[in-house]
Amino acid sequence: MHALSATTLRASFVNVSTRERSAIVIPADIDETEWDRLDYVGWRDPKAPLLGFAVAVVDGEPVGLQLRQTEQPTRSRPQCSWCSDITLPNDVVFFSARRSGKAGRAGNTVGILVCSRFECSRNVRRLDPPAYLGHDAAAARDRRIDGLRQHVDAFFRDLRDGA
Repeated sequence: MHALSATTLRASFVNVSTRERSAIVIPADIDETEWDRLDYVGWRDPKAPLLGFAVAVVDGEPVGLQLRQTEQPTRSRPQCSWCSDITLPNDVVFFSARRSGKAGRAGNTVGILVCSRFECSRNVRRLDPPAYLGHDAAAARDRRIDGLRQHVDAFFRDLRDGA
């Protein structure tokens, strides 16, 4: 992912109103982000702990989504829909996101299970120990990275297009 400024991040949100967009709190340390190690950037609002924000580059353009965590916790430890990490180094929570455009204004939303602090890019880059003799851990890591990119891209396209 290439570096994005705070202004670009804020302008990228497609499923919020103009007032909501101006209220988005961009992380203070965004300039120190290691962009080359991210497949998307995500953060939580410290003043509104149920809100999450994620921005990915889709078709060469940044697309931002506001996500809302449900207040009801999950009954079991679910698997993240984006990184599919099975070692569960972190919590996975259920987020809902309003669709963009007319569908979103009509109240249509989509739900997804995602790492609570958006650690997916770090999770897929971990080099796990070999599962069996001859296992190519680097190739497995590359497949996890590709899978994350595909899952994130599909989710963002679905919400951006508002269908």
